[in-house]
Amino acid sequence: MEAILAALAPQLQLSRPGPLVPVLPALQDLLPERGLRPGAVVSVTGGGTALLLALAAAATASGTWTAAVGFEGLGVLAAAELGVDVSRLVVVETPRERLADVALALADGFGLLLLRCAPPPGPVAERLATVARRSGCAVVVAGQWPGARVRLRVAARRWVGVGQGRGRLRARQLVVVAGGRGAAARERQVGLWLPDAQGAVRVADPQAPVSGEVGRVSAAAVRGPLVVV
Repeated sequence: MEAILAALAPQLQLSRPGPLVPVLPALQDLLPERGLRPGAVVSVTGGGTALLLALAAAATASGTWTAAVGFEGLGVLAAAELGVDVSRLVVVETPRERLADVALALADGFGLLLLRCAPPPGPVAERLATVARRSGCAVVVAGQWPGARVRLRVAARRWVGVGQGRGRLRARQLVVVAGGRGAAARERQVGLWLPDAQGAVRVADPQAPVSGEVGRVSAAAVRGPLVVV
């Protein structure tokens, strides 16, 4: 890991985000500052790998290097289709017992860290937040996280395009509940197409009926390997 960070160091330093890591316009209402603040942790629950990847799309497009840790089977197709610049995405598969150490090392070098792990002890969570604040890294976690500043919960999801056991999945609609601490304490609900029938991420009315036939299919898109280090 140290050798990899040393090799990437010149590019990583050039990709440091500013006061906020940008997100796609459709996702801005999920966050109190309409972007990801370096040093703050955002947790995503309810089964939202696609949401985590979408949160990285604008960041990578703006030049921010992003590391994804603990996501088994994460592939280039799923990430690229959601707008992630995969040339600035590094996927790290590591033994679970070393995941915390690897996450700390990456938070010290990357502008955005996507992390999937079991909720850590408080001291580990605090240490990661401290490293992220010092280095200017925004952290988005799949699952519960002690002290998360923003909490996003996928409350509902449905696919369009499957009816009577036949058809093609064309679009997916999510309802995301956003809350947290401080400026994020006021809970709000946001509807999203993730993606819509054209593959884009955009705002949807969570109360509106979905046109077309809907199936409750939760299988992920086919994914191939991206980068394994």
